[in-house]
Amino acid sequence: MSFLVVFIVDNPESVPDILNAWEEVGVLGVTILESTGMGRFRRAGLRDDVPLMPSLRDLLGGDEIHHRTLLSVVEGEEMVDRMIVAAENVIGDLDDPHTGFLFVTPVVRAAGMGKHRLDRSKE
Repeated sequence: MSFLVVFIVDNPESVPDILNAWEEVGVLGVTILESTGMGRFRRAGLRDDVPLMPSLRDLLGGDEIHHRTLLSVVEGEEMVDRMIVAAENVIGDLDDPHTGFLFVTPVVRAAGMGKHRLDRSKE
């Protein structure tokens, strides 16, 4: 069975090390998104210099990015377990504050996970 691993990383500077650790345990692909949490969004305060239809970047002010969200679809619970251990080896116990938040959900159906993902020579 396939699983979607979603990992919201508190410190963006630790992302390269997490990606390296995941690659070492066999993860073939990860999508990385810029993100922020509700608490940080609210602490940013109200601003009067945002456009009528603001983007999240406009609301947060400039290019500051607070988090990274990593998404990866992997096969089997064993791979999920390896990913969690690898991530915690980089950033510490996920139950500690300011490390991150990780959750896993089953993937009922996925397309595009064929053998071509195994050939990384063109990257």
